Amino acid sequence: MNPARRAPADAAGAGEPEGGTGGLIIFLNGTSSSGKSSIAAELLRVLDEPSFHIPVDAFHAMRTGREIPPERLAGVLHDTWRGYHRAIAGMAAAGNLVVMDHVLSAEWRLRDCLDLFVPQDVVFVGVHCPRAELERRERQRGDRPPGLAARQLAQVHAHGLYDVECDTSRADPPQCAARIKDFLSARPTPTAFQRLRDEQDAGG
Repeated sequence: MNPARRAPADAAGAGEPEGGTGGLIIFLNGTSSSGKSSIAAELLRVLDEPSFHIPVDAFHAMRTGREIPPERLAGVLHDTWRGYHRAIAGMAAAGNLVVMDHVLSAEWRLRDCLDLFVPQDVVFVGVHCPRAELERRERQRGDRPPGLAARQLAQVHAHGLYDVECDTSRADPPQCAARIKDFLSARPTPTAFQRLRDEQDAGG
């Protein structure tokens, strides 16, 4: 966890319990069906600190079931993703350990997260899986459009920088979670998010 402590409560909140250490975001990025949710579930089981798994799919599931006119759909989805990023940032700012489960299949999503998150408080995890295995998992699941993961592959890892990387065709969720937990004990700096932020700033 980030060693920075939360600020002392002001007079209005003097009766509230004191918070713990600063927040941390474990950012799992990979295509649909790559195994992010399974890794997140294992992380919640093995992490020493109380933690929250907050997947982007949960935000889409909270949206009204009313049909959205086609001309409005792109805007509604965009606003959902932007709101998800801000909810994650808020949870971390409040001192929580958040396991974020996301698909950076559009370039603006990474830029938005780089602008919002404290970069030294992000552990960026690349969740990889070969195309053939992704397609097999999609067929087995039956709840994703065929070819979705393959379409996402080109963009999801295009930025090329991670703190930790896992191949879920070679390591099971407990092994991936253990690798991420081990990394937390001695996180180097600069983090992948700090380096990506620097690249973004340099690019104007």
